Amino acid sequence: MSLTDQQVTTTVTTSRPRQTTHQNRSTTMNTMHEDLARAHMSARLGEAQELRAGHHLARARRLSRRAERAAQQARLALARAL
Repeated sequence: MSLTDQQVTTTVTTSRPRQTTHQNRSTTMNTMHEDLARAHMSARLGEAQELRAGHHLARARRLSRRAERAAQQARLALARAL
């Protein structure tokens, strides 16, 4: 069962006023850690996408050079045959 922050604060305030600050601080710290973890994951995903894009670009250039060499060899073979 999940309670909203307002319900938790109200419940804690009515029973023990001193725990409200502790409860809020604990909730704030948890959300800070979650935000930090989310930021880390976002950064890592961004890095991975950049790496993939770099690999794709390098592979495309390699394949392009290979195709150019094959075309040049075909032209030379045709020239020799004539």
